[in-house]
Amino acid sequence: MHFLRILSTFWFAALLLVANIARSQPPEAAEDPVTLDGKNGRELLLRNFRPKSELQVPATKLTAAKFPVVDVHSHFRYRLKHSPDQLKHFIQVMDRNNIALCVSLDGRLGDEFDEHAKYLWTDHPNRFMIFANIDWVGDGDREDPKTWFCHRPEFARQTVKQLRDAVGKGACGVKVFKQFGLQHKNPDGSLIEIDDQRFDPIWAACGQLGIPVIIHTADPAAFFKPIDKNNERWEELSRHPDWSFYGEKFPTREELLKARNNLLKRHPKTNFIGAHLANNSEDLATVAQWLDQFPNLYVEFASRIGELGRQPYSARRFLEKYNDRVLFGTDGPWPETRIHLYWRFLETYDENFPYSEKEFPPQGLWNIYGVSLSDVTLKKIYRQNAERIIPGLKEKLLKFEAAK
Repeated sequence: MHFLRILSTFWFAALLLVANIARSQPPEAAEDPVTLDGKNGRELLLRNFRPKSELQVPATKLTAAKFPVVDVHSHFRYRLKHSPDQLKHFIQVMDRNNIALCVSLDGRLGDEFDEHAKYLWTDHPNRFMIFANIDWVGDGDREDPKTWFCHRPEFARQTVKQLRDAVGKGACGVKVFKQFGLQHKNPDGSLIEIDDQRFDPIWAACGQLGIPVIIHTADPAAFFKPIDKNNERWEELSRHPDWSFYGEKFPTREELLKARNNLLKRHPKTNFIGAHLANNSEDLATVAQWLDQFPNLYVEFASRIGELGRQPYSARRFLEKYNDRVLFGTDGPWPETRIHLYWRFLETYDENFPYSEKEFPPQGLWNIYGVSLSDVTLKKIYRQNAERIIPGLKEKLLKFEAAK
């Protein structure tokens, strides 16, 4: 009997413990997510949040840019997968939206450059330009950095030769992806530093060839912060935790941007385009300091109108002041609805509108406001700045316009 009382007491205590644990779990762990819909005052999962603004404000429908546009940041290999039908469709989108020319940043090198050039230039030679990409791995094993081409003594010299060949075939720039600094590794497993001097001959050669380098360094500030309740892009990172670069195995964002700036300083004769507002769109004052410090730095705002549009006063002042140094980019090809939002952001004073066609904001949970740039600034950002720093672009535009 005494043993049974002890056993029953033990089981009762265990049941209490289980009940307490269940009560301590977050709602999504303890309840069916379907019921966490916010109805009748119930708890609401963030992923179910679909607020509808009650603001009644003017809305301007723009279906084309005011002036001809050059999109310097697009990905026709990665997004269209070399589909002829998708390319034909997007040419129609370009025509409707007054996009005269797009720069594909997916050229690669060698035979793959030839393949991409054939895809874009066979039927539309004057609507596209192509940037080449550095091949860090070469014939090595992607899973074994010790075998990578970039760690061999001849890498810089051979890459310069490959770039010269690509320019001879029509390449007009180089795109460096964010893996440089965040993923590409040395033989000892450490990350390759952006300002590694082994690669200086490549950046110097770009200046000698007269081609710009568009470089994606780091990522949004929130991606380098803990994924917690204070992270303004928690919802996005909860869906894509692999986009987080928080922790000791990655350099800090400040270290990455500083290393990028070291390249600008060491190679003043090479023009660099800082992709995505030099990946510091949350701090335009600092980007302005960089532009003042480095005459060879330009920026473009692909996939960053969501950031600019939530700070419209600061954004407008920045874009007007540095209108000689900003280029237009989208990170597309995107659905036409999203492209229309770029015109609305840049050309109107509309308030509280989305920066994406998606029902749920794909980045920050906010809407944006238009900056209504002056015609002088629009012309420079849409086209003139790109004509000035991308070789051969002006000639292609003249041919396209003559054939219309």
